[in-house]
Amino acid sequence: MKASVEKLEKNEVKLTVEVDGAEFEKALQAAYLKNRGRISIPGFRKGKAPRAVIETHYGKGVFYEDAINDVYGETYPQAVEETGIDPVDHPDVEIESIDEEKGVTYTAKVTVKPEVKLGKCKGIEIEEIEYNVTDQEVDEAVDQVRERNARYVSVNERAVKEGDRVLLDYSGSIDGVKFDGGTAERQTLDIGSHSFIPGFEEQVVGMSVGEEKDIHVTFPEEYHEESLKGKDAVFAVTIHEIKEKDLPALDDEFAKDVSEFDTLDEYKADTRAKIEKNAAEQAQNQQENALITAITENAEVEIPDVMVEHQIDDMLREMEMQYRYYGMTLEKYLEMSGISMEDYRSRLRDEAYNRVKARLVLEAAAKAEDLPVTDEDMENEYQRMADQYKRPVDEIKKRYAGNEEAMKEGLKVQKTIDALMAEAKLVAPKKKDKKTAEKKEKKDSDK
Repeated sequence: MKASVEKLEKNEVKLTVEVDGAEFEKALQAAYLKNRGRISIPGFRKGKAPRAVIETHYGKGVFYEDAINDVYGETYPQAVEETGIDPVDHPDVEIESIDEEKGVTYTAKVTVKPEVKLGKCKGIEIEEIEYNVTDQEVDEAVDQVRERNARYVSVNERAVKEGDRVLLDYSGSIDGVKFDGGTAERQTLDIGSHSFIPGFEEQVVGMSVGEEKDIHVTFPEEYHEESLKGKDAVFAVTIHEIKEKDLPALDDEFAKDVSEFDTLDEYKADTRAKIEKNAAEQAQNQQENALITAITENAEVEIPDVMVEHQIDDMLREMEMQYRYYGMTLEKYLEMSGISMEDYRSRLRDEAYNRVKARLVLEAAAKAEDLPVTDEDMENEYQRMADQYKRPVDEIKKRYAGNEEAMKEGLKVQKTIDALMAEAKLVAPKKKDKKTAEKKEKKDSDK
């Protein structure tokens, strides 16, 4: 096999591959052996006709298609590796010539990964992200744990109030006719959770155990069920039980129950340390993102449309997985939102473009820095993932077996980011002009 490459416009190349006669003959024989069992020739048992007889009967090209497919499947990857091109899409293949003695010549036009012209990468000025963990943040975090450890006690002797948990029956109807999904028995509802139709929970407040009441509501115009949008409905409600939230006392016993600490002060100190660690990581991530944005803006690269379209495909697959996790599909979401898939893809295009460009620039920067990824780096990464997913290191290694090169490339990019961050200049955040800030605040509130 011989391969040559010709550069075309817009990140396209034309790969010319020449396969000699001996290699083509081998593929023809393989095609004959694969297909002879399906071919009937008068005077021969099925599958027993010689190749020459079949070719005489059906024509010399009877096995060409399968043979060429086999030749292409074997030689195209070899040609890509030999010429050093980096395809980002499927090629457009054309057969230039076929000769059983001379062989086969074909061309493959394909879009390749573009060249990146890096701009300034070192000494980038980045605004330092300031963070100060306040006592209020610590108290709020502790209160969230208290909420999760709250218990509910029956208070059936009084009426429902905000914050209660009630057990109730309801039966909904529109113009006197019950509708699907509008009836339930002994359902739990937290008053103030706003998990039901607007106006429903507010009218439950003040009801007592055993009381029956008609609650009048209007379904929102953006309600997910088309037949109920904007409709007035009546729910016949019966209260069975009222429970009140009982928060644990904020003391040393609480700290012992929810942590490994003996005192509330120790537990709060640990909570503060965790919040500070998280804030520091977020600040680091924001600064790294600012660096990536800067070096991406400084670089020049002509990005093929197909790479952007592939990125949009990836983003849509991610969204589909997220919607399915919540029991919905992306298609259903778009239908409810009145957005076509074509329009939605268009909305994603700018973000997809930026993601592709950032990835290409980081790959180019990593290649330029050429920082080695050691065995120790790999072991540390395995350990990090094991800690993150709370799984044994051996299990993580087994899961990523065969993908070591991809891991190394990812680590190489991260080491490059770390090196460029070390040479970046952290500067104090710019003070926002008061009038500009007020205008922005007013604009945001008007949205």
